[in-house]
This record gives sequence, structure tokens and C-alpha cells, in this order.
Amino acid sequence: MSKLSIVAIIRAKKESAECVRSELSKLVTPTRKEDGCIEYNLHQDNDAPEVFVFYEIWEGAADLEKHLNSDHYRKCNAIDGMIEEKSVHKLTCIA
Repeated sequence: MSKLSIVAIIRAKKESAECVRSELSKLVTPTRKEDGCIEYNLHQDNDAPEVFVFYEIWEGAADLEKHLNSDHYRKCNAIDGMIEEKSVHKLTCIA
């Protein structure tokens, strides 16, 4: 089974960037403890501080699905009104 890489890009509304940063940061510690989580890193754009990028590696799609249904992930959905735009890219390493 191939590992699954995720790149999630979140653009917060400028006035909400600090709150979004705080809420997204709360995901890191519990997610890293999840079964199947190999890597889970949150980044903030140096030139556009309202842009956040998660880089994740999961053992497989089933582990990602469990993460998306976890309590800590679902609680983070409360920031949806503070988000301008979000894209999630599911990637498989080919080389």
C-alpha cells in the first residue's frame, strides 16, 4: 500500500489570521499521536501570514479518514466562517 501525502492550503480572512493560526495549531499534537500519522506539519506563509499550509504523510487513506472524523479535527471546523479559501491535495509519490 502506498503512503498518502496531503498538502492542504488554507487562506484565512486577514482579520482572522491569528485566531485561525491558534485553532489550526491545536490540531498538531493530537494528530501526531494518531495511528497511521507519519508526518503532520503546519506552516505559515512568510509573505502572506493569512495563508497556512499543512504537509501531512499518512500510512494510507483509511488512516486519513479516521483523522477527518476525529473529535479534534471536527472541533476545528468551527473556524470555517474565518476561512476565505481552502484546497486539499491528496498525493501519491511517484519518484
